[in-house]
Amino acid sequence: MQSRFRSDRRLTARMGVTLFLLGLLYVGFVAALIVLLKSWVLVAVIAAAMLAAQYWFSDRVALYAMHGRVVEREEYPELHGVVDRLCAQADMPKPVVAVSSMDMPNAFATGRNPDHAVVCVTTGLLRRLEPAELEGVLAHELSHVAHKDVAVITVASFLGVIAGLMVRFAFYSQLFRGRKDQNTMAVFAAVMGVSAAVYAISFLLIRALSRYRELAADRAAAQLTGRPSALASALTKVCGDIARIPMKDLRTAQAFNAFYFTPALGSGAAFSRLLSTHPSLEQRLDQLGRISTELGEAAAPGKAG
Repeated sequence: MQSRFRSDRRLTARMGVTLFLLGLLYVGFVAALIVLLKSWVLVAVIAAAMLAAQYWFSDRVALYAMHGRVVEREEYPELHGVVDRLCAQADMPKPVVAVSSMDMPNAFATGRNPDHAVVCVTTGLLRRLEPAELEGVLAHELSHVAHKDVAVITVASFLGVIAGLMVRFAFYSQLFRGRKDQNTMAVFAAVMGVSAAVYAISFLLIRALSRYRELAADRAAAQLTGRPSALASALTKVCGDIARIPMKDLRTAQAFNAFYFTPALGSGAAFSRLLSTHPSLEQRLDQLGRISTELGEAAAPGKAG
């Protein structure tokens, strides 16, 4: 079913190109591992099983990792009310609503498609935001679900996970136990090199897509709610509060930065921001400022008439 979130052809094109390039990289990676490890059955079975597991169970894994739980309307009536209103406005299925017990203000969406999606907010976000700001954040997350870029990021991030696991497999498999000849060491070095290269390429591709999809979600949310200033206020407030959280409290959350409304980066993480999954706060606010002007210009003729 097509939602009323404005379609974004550039986002769709970027997702298609990213998946195509990652698909080529994935095929090459698996082929290289089969040649190096000489066990195509094992490599293929592990890769297929992990891809299926990440695609089908990513929502449960994310909720578990972020201390989230599904909540019913009776427990959080206002939160459900906002999600109900936005889903009716966007003409899309209502996702499962969850709340994380984390004090870090943030939100994320996950799931393989709009019919099997979860939108989760932290108690820290609920405590800090005004109703209009919360609406903007939830519209942003629902846009990710409607545009299906949540599923694309989930699948795209899989390759980096596989690359890391293959390195561990190389360390602990029987292939490298008790054998120190030059051929074995050469295979080991090749596995490490291929895995590192695959991880680096997938890392860059995911970040290129992720930054654009965040700007696309901001645009869609602002256009759906008609209040870009509320979303800008939420962004400013959340980014400011996260910057004050100690880095040791953010490290656990950083593995899920690609899914968050705004990344879990401390005030001193200047280098991390260069490789961030999100555009800078300034870029996001500038875009929302332009949308606010456009919406004001569009409303003016109606008022005059």
